[in-house]
Amino acid sequence: MAVPKRKTSHARTHKRKAQWLGAMKEPSVAVCSQCGEMIQTHRACPECGYYKGRKVAKVKGENEETSE
Repeated sequence: MAVPKRKTSHARTHKRKAQWLGAMKEPSVAVCSQCGEMIQTHRACPECGYYKGRKVAKVKGENEETSE
């Protein structure tokens, strides 16, 4: 089994972690094609329940009259 010969310095460790933390960024945002709300990409719209032009989720406060 491989074992390091020397202790990894704090500076080297922090440089490595800075590269990883620098690559992290906020989630990407897009506009819903149905209602125009700002939503996270690859998620169903919480306002209208559409994803890729199809209704995939029920939304709170939606009228139940359509089922009659």
